Amino acid sequence: MTDPQTDPRTGPQTDPAPSLPAVAARRLAEVEESTRLLLRTVAGIGAEAAAGPSALPGWTRGHVLAHLARNADSLVNLLDGARTGTDIPQYPSQEARDRDIEEGAPRPVDEQLADLRASHARFVAAAALLPDGAWAAEVKHRSGAVFPAAEIPWRRLAEVEYHHVDLDAGYTPAHWPEEFAATEFRQLAEKLAGPAGAGLPAVELLAEDTAERAVIGAGTPALTVEGPVRALLAWLSGRSDGAALRRTPGTDLPVLPPLG
Repeated sequence: MTDPQTDPRTGPQTDPAPSLPAVAARRLAEVEESTRLLLRTVAGIGAEAAAGPSALPGWTRGHVLAHLARNADSLVNLLDGARTGTDIPQYPSQEARDRDIEEGAPRPVDEQLADLRASHARFVAAAALLPDGAWAAEVKHRSGAVFPAAEIPWRRLAEVEYHHVDLDAGYTPAHWPEEFAATEFRQLAEKLAGPAGAGLPAVELLAEDTAERAVIGAGTPALTVEGPVRALLAWLSGRSDGAALRRTPGTDLPVLPPLG
């Protein structure tokens, strides 16, 4: 008997599969907990630290916080579109998105914190308005990718978890929830086994704590990389150089393409 697999849209796969409203409710609860931890971190950031560099090149911590708040509002747009059956863009434009982040970045940390709380409340309220059938409605990401509205809570969860680490304020990949790390590990490995990994030499990945296995790149793996699933995800997502991962043979890790 195989273990049930987890998908960001539907959760652990059993027979029968959980309904989309049930999946959304579960993921929204996870977003709530992740946001609670994020707000706790932000509340402890001093004024000078908020203006300091984040782990993202060219962005201060203020940029990361402004982006997180505006991302919540952008997902409200997608939720409203799913509820009303209209095509509401995630952002008015790429230029508007970038401008809002730049304008919001220099704000005092107490304003950033209030904005994060308010935007999260708007996201939760918009999700609560969706009738059960609307979770199957298709929405469009700013990249052009189309997916069911039931994926929106997971996408918000990923934004909060990844960018909480990017704040470089004490929350690290080791703090990621295990299910989040395992699911994202599978998702990113799948991308890197496809077109996104074109030109990448084949690498076998082994998660020692969850028994997850994956192969990225093309061809027969000549390199095996092992470590905790959170450490593997940190490397795959560009949040670690992977130096602590075990390699067989002990050669350098390949340079991974950015996954966006």
